[in-house]
Amino acid sequence: MSFLNIEKKRFLITGLSNKKSVAWAVAKTLMEEGAEVIFSVRSEERKAAVSSLTGDAPVYVCDFENAEDIQALGKAVTEDFGSISGLVHSVAFANYSEGLKAFHETKREDFLQATQISAFSLVELANALKPALEQNASVVAIGISSYVTAASYGYMSPIKMALEGCTRFLAKSFSKDTQVRFNTVNAGPLKTKSSAGIPGYLNNYLFGEKMTMRKQALKTQEVADTVVYLLSERSSGINAQGIVVNAGMDWNYFDEELVALAMRPE
Repeated sequence: MSFLNIEKKRFLITGLSNKKSVAWAVAKTLMEEGAEVIFSVRSEERKAAVSSLTGDAPVYVCDFENAEDIQALGKAVTEDFGSISGLVHSVAFANYSEGLKAFHETKREDFLQATQISAFSLVELANALKPALEQNASVVAIGISSYVTAASYGYMSPIKMALEGCTRFLAKSFSKDTQVRFNTVNAGPLKTKSSAGIPGYLNNYLFGEKMTMRKQALKTQEVADTVVYLLSERSSGINAQGIVVNAGMDWNYFDEELVALAMRPE
């Protein structure tokens, strides 16, 4: 038996978009460990686009903006498989079509849409999948780390914080009659396709790399490894937590190199 002991266990991975995504890194690692992976994607077009990655694995279509889709996904997984050992919520959306705006200029419709897709969808999906989640299943959502106040991230920062809050309340709620665990992995800046759509992200990514203690940017696989650990029974004592994975950048505010650069005479 391997240390993680996830061989032949079944996990649902949501939000698969491309081979550079956290969702794919998690899925690939799970499969390498002998686990069975099933997927959900946003649209039929996305399903076709990722078919070279998913192969023969089951792929469901679920638009997380649509409550009926989420209910249907929970019902289909329960009917098709009976039970799953874990769930990964790796879904987020924000409307940046009008470019970067000050937070106080956020539109109500944009905030509510992003909240539904990026945070509340976890509550709805957990509820829809409750009959399928094994007694000691693990649910992991992908959050963000110490760059939450970056102006370029805009209104997604409080929404990601809401996602983390949702996991804690779900952990408490599910504890009434299960041992299902809920946690977030709060990642530092990553080089992913979805991140590229955030205004000004590249500069923050490069600055974040300088902020890490090792002076090397965070790798997507490092985030995935933490997710897989939390999905396994080896993390059974971890519940209602936000695990920060950012190479130490949140404890390196006074990095000597950055201080020197900031204090250069003009």
